[in-house]
Parts: sequence; C-alpha cells; structure tokens
Amino acid sequence: MRRLGAIFGVGSALWVPVACAPARRPTPLPEAAEVRALWVVRSTLADPDSARAMVRRAAEAGFNTLIVQVRGRGDAYYRSRWEPPPPALTGRHHYDPLERTIREAHRRGLRVHAWINTELVANADTLPQDSAHFVYRRPDLLAVPRPLAHELYGADPRDPHYLQALAEYARANRDHVEGLYTSPAAPEVKEHIYSVWIDLVERYELDGLHFDYVRYPAPDYDYSRVALERFRDWLVPTLPDSVRARFEGVEPADPLVYSDSFPNAWDRFRRLQITELVERIYYGVKQRNPRLVVSAAVFGDAENAYASRFQDWRDWLRRGILDVACPMAYTDSTELFRERIRTAVETAGGARVWAGIGAYKNTVEGTVEQIGVARGLGAAGVVLFSYDFMARHEGMRPGESYLLAVRDRAFP
Repeated sequence: MRRLGAIFGVGSALWVPVACAPARRPTPLPEAAEVRALWVVRSTLADPDSARAMVRRAAEAGFNTLIVQVRGRGDAYYRSRWEPPPPALTGRHHYDPLERTIREAHRRGLRVHAWINTELVANADTLPQDSAHFVYRRPDLLAVPRPLAHELYGADPRDPHYLQALAEYARANRDHVEGLYTSPAAPEVKEHIYSVWIDLVERYELDGLHFDYVRYPAPDYDYSRVALERFRDWLVPTLPDSVRARFEGVEPADPLVYSDSFPNAWDRFRRLQITELVERIYYGVKQRNPRLVVSAAVFGDAENAYASRFQDWRDWLRRGILDVACPMAYTDSTELFRERIRTAVETAGGARVWAGIGAYKNTVEGTVEQIGVARGLGAAGVVLFSYDFMARHEGMRPGESYLLAVRDRAFP
C-alpha cells in the first residue's frame, strides 16, 4: 500500500481551486427505471459471505442500486493506494470487499456506487490502530473546534495531548460532533481526498460515487491554525490598507481576530472550502469517466446545511457540479419528509433527487408511505438507510423480513 506521506509533501502544489470555473450543465443521467437504492454500511462488507448475502437479499427485495460504504473513518474497504485497511479486514489479504460486491451485484443486474465519508476521519472513542492513519500522519490537518483554538494554535500537533484534546472534545459533544474531522481548508486535505476518489474511479468498475460528511461538523469548526491562516490570506487582500495595518498588529496576540471580526466572510470562506472540493472532484471524475454518477448525502434541512454545516448543496445542483442530491430526510413525520424533499426537487428538478428515507426511524408502513411521497413529488428515486437495519428487523408480521415487506408494498 502506498503510504499517506507520499502525497502530503506535494499537496499544496497540486491543489488548484476551481471555484471560479463557469457553471456547467450536469452530465445527463441515463433514462432508466426508478432508482431503488440502499445505503450499505461498511460492516456488511467485512465478510465475503455477508457481502454476498447482502447483494442477493437486495436483488430479491427489488432494489437496483447499492451505495456501499468503502471509506468509513479514513480507512479503505478496498485495495487503496492511499489509506490503510480497517481492523475488520485484518488477515483477509486476498479479499477485496468492493471488487467482490461489484462482481456479485453486476451479475445480478444491480448498480454499485462507492460511498465515501469525506471529512469525518476517525471515531473519538476508539482512535485508529494503524500508524499510517491520517490522524497520526498529519494531526496538524485536523479540524479544531473554537473552544480549543487558542490552546492548540501554538501547540505542537505531534504532542499526544493535541490529538487527545480533539478526541475528548468530540466525546463531550457527541450530540453534534461525530468524531475527528479533517480541516476542509487545508490544501493537503483536499488533494488527499481527491486522490482517494480518483483511485476508485481508475481501478474499479463502478456505476457512481457518493459523498457523505462533505461538510463541517458544526458551526464552531474549523479553527485550526491552517484554516485561520488561510482565511487571513484570503481576506487581507480585500481590506483597505488602513484596516489591514490595524489588524496586522493584533493578530500575533489573537489568532482569531480575523474570523471574529469578519464573521460573514468567515462563513463564506468555510462554505467555499467544501464547494471547491466538490467541484474539483466532480470535474476530475467526469474527465476520466463521464458516465459515472456523482451524488451526495446531504442534510435534509437545506437552511441548516447552508448556515451551520457550510454545505451549500442547492448551489452545487444549480451550478451542475453534482449530479444527484440525496437529502437525508430521516423522520417519521410524513409532512416534514414532504417539505424537505420538495425543497430539493424545486431546486433542480426531480430527476436529480433521490429521496433519503430513514427506515430505521419508521415502521414498514411509514417507509412505504414516504416512498409514495417521493414519487408524488417527482423524485427520480429513493435511498433507504439502511440495508443493515432492514436486514435485522421484521416487517409487519412476525418472521417477515423488513426488506421483503417493503418490496411487496412499494415495489410490486
């Protein structure tokens, strides 16, 4: 496996923002039947038998698309050039979960999309075991929450306390922070994620690729040194000379002076970091294989996504740098589900929306009802979260599979 350090030494030189590129028409999606997709969590891929059974059960239940998680926490459920395999694949040197899934799925006529967790890179409770993992190679490129900004700005990222502080903060705020994130502003991070995507595009017979966690974890991120310095360099040329001189004298004592003094610009800057990444990857994928569908799991609440996670997915659709949005409208409220899917459909048309349904929050009846709502609004398909939940739970009658119950009521 090619180690992470091979790319980090040149990342800044390679990364070229393309946010100023003109808007483009998205790649036309092929005319096809309704997309009936399942999100498949990576644990199902760890064992060849469970992966094979997943494909069989999905086909039997009437699904035609599998969105399989191949990058969970900065690791690889495939033969990666850039990232280490997870502990779950220890000793399985001859097993490539993604290759096996693609082979089994295509044999049954199912499409396979690689699901890539983008900025989320590690769990806070159990840090990675492999010394080649991102968090150990480049702790200086991890996202920092504002409450730790002053403490960590001048700290040595190689000091174990640095990583420990980030993990402790994430654990204490697990209600809205899922773990350790990379800094979206770091050019080396963008280049690394781009390389992960292109590796998959060039080496696997995929039908599409799928962003997840392509956002900031919360409004109080990212105050890492690299993010603050890049914001300063982005902002200062736009300031009058008198303002610039005044702030240059303050910054050494307060590294947050620019982000605190120009909050609207700080928000725009953070939003731009995510959009630049999406755009660069989109063009990179299409240059190599125009037929691949590039999709993203996005916050169902579009305003919250924009203002608090800096994920401007409506703009991505309008500008044609995303083929399909999958709003994660996870709720047992039919009306709230309807509102969130309608927003997406009205943004760019139903052909570019696959409605994300939280089956884990719903009974079979609720899931089937939401499938009907998505169809009524003109969405091109549905994605159910998740196969793993549905495979473990019963349908409407004792002993009935949740998957088959949905098939019988929604996919006759």
